[in-house]
Amino acid sequence: MRKELGLDEPAAEPSPGTRIGDCSCPREGHWRPGARWAQDTPEHKRPPMRELGRRTEAAEVVFRKREDRSETPKPVRPERSRGAELRTQCQRPSTSLETNESGEALLIATPLVTAARSGNRVLVAAACPQALALGLAPDMALAQARALVPGLDIVDADPDGDRALLHSLALFAARRWTPRAAVSGEDGLFLDITGSAHLFGGEERMCRRILQFCARFGFAARIAVAATPGTAYALARHAPEPLTFCPAGREAEALATLPLAALRLEERALAAARRLGLERIGEVIPMPRGPLARRLGKPFLVRLDQALGAAGEAIDPVVPEDPPVAELRFAEPIATADAIAEALRLLMAQLLDTLRKAGLAARAFTLSCDRVDGEVQRIAIGTARATRDGKHLLRLLNMKIETIEPGFGLDAMRLLAGRCEPLGAETIEGELAGDKPAPDLAPLVDRLAGRLGARSLFRASAVESDVPERSVRRVHPLGPTHGWPAWPRPVRLLARPERVDGVVALLPDQPPRRFTWRGRAYRVAAADGPERIHGEWWRRSGEAERVRDYFQVEDEEGSRFWLYRRGDGVDTRTGDLSWYLHGVFG
Repeated sequence: MRKELGLDEPAAEPSPGTRIGDCSCPREGHWRPGARWAQDTPEHKRPPMRELGRRTEAAEVVFRKREDRSETPKPVRPERSRGAELRTQCQRPSTSLETNESGEALLIATPLVTAARSGNRVLVAAACPQALALGLAPDMALAQARALVPGLDIVDADPDGDRALLHSLALFAARRWTPRAAVSGEDGLFLDITGSAHLFGGEERMCRRILQFCARFGFAARIAVAATPGTAYALARHAPEPLTFCPAGREAEALATLPLAALRLEERALAAARRLGLERIGEVIPMPRGPLARRLGKPFLVRLDQALGAAGEAIDPVVPEDPPVAELRFAEPIATADAIAEALRLLMAQLLDTLRKAGLAARAFTLSCDRVDGEVQRIAIGTARATRDGKHLLRLLNMKIETIEPGFGLDAMRLLAGRCEPLGAETIEGELAGDKPAPDLAPLVDRLAGRLGARSLFRASAVESDVPERSVRRVHPLGPTHGWPAWPRPVRLLARPERVDGVVALLPDQPPRRFTWRGRAYRVAAADGPERIHGEWWRRSGEAERVRDYFQVEDEEGSRFWLYRRGDGVDTRTGDLSWYLHGVFG
């Protein structure tokens, strides 16, 4: 049984002579420890009350109701080019678990900042919203920040990683939202949405969709749409609202109340402006340009003109790289399987040579076959990891030849490599090191995926969740997995708990004596439990009072089941006392 359950220690069985109604739960209304095996655990090794008293409820609906687009306004072509400035900021505060006077667990958010060295000083590079609310700000001395906020969580800044992330976001935006996307500053993107906003239902719908995309990845984003990049930059970082629209020709009015730092000026020009008593953009717009140029410098006027639209500003958009491709054109159409296989061999040799020169390998390959009648036949293969093994890739492609319908013949074929990754030399442990090398399962996984489908191959990995149906997820066949907890769990866990009828049980803590599942009646011969699981209150407020009591039961024929009752039998807010079957042992 230990091997079947995948546990380190077998679950305790009921002792001979134990009646089915016996239970170790106290009757004073306090915490119920659960199964009898919990009594053998020393006091100092027992999990905290929040972990043993876990609460559960159904997971949140994944697919939400779409917005009503019946009143979508018709897109209006603007007279001037419109650009959107997207500013992203990570909003991941660190958390700590504390308990109050009554013993309840409280999840406390700890302010998080990143630190970077500037000369001989260590400054705050970025701060989370909790840290900003406490008075911390970028460019503040780290020692001063520690003095203001004791227990501050400090992480070293990674400017190279930030630039790489912004570049990848710009490439994604160029492929998904608009072909003209550029990195703006150290924490933003510039998107030219003049000719693409109508594809998303207008500027407002497009911007809200981008905000939702950033929120799903944990970024607090701000967007400003204006006719000039300078105005969009200033509004995205200094406007009070996260989404701001500036009509064309009203840039001066929108910038009037913003500080001079919104014009992307150097610190020397800002210091000179502060000595003159100038703080807002609206104060310098009506002033004579000659004295401003002498006192603040010409770059100040250039930035001001770029924001107001009086001077142009060049944008250097990112250009997505074309994936490696090999192409063959035939003088005469081909239609036989042997001819297609020979063409595949030539295409693969040409494509692998291109990948080898670039130091890359690919995980996805797409073969396009142009028929003489104009129709295009496409087949795709994928690999578990990036590779340049020509024999292995040809074996996968030859398995798909029978799916090609050449018709009257093929006059061209193209092989494209997608999802390219750098590939270098790796150290392989062998007999010389005294260790037996581990077998390479990637070719086997690729062949099985080619025959059964990529979604048919997966591994199960544990997830940190109290709810059983949330504690398991599918991962890649070659991906990392996490170990299983020490709690006894069934070998087969149903995707959705199934309701059982005809349950006879004594409340509040007795296991069922008989039940009916899928039209068949079962009589319980032995049982163990309950194991109480509470809802994950930090996910949904509706799970704060929900309770499940799980029982391991065995019928007269020896079959073992994992059932639970919704509710504790005392408080009606914990559940409706209905019974469900959630898993089967063996």
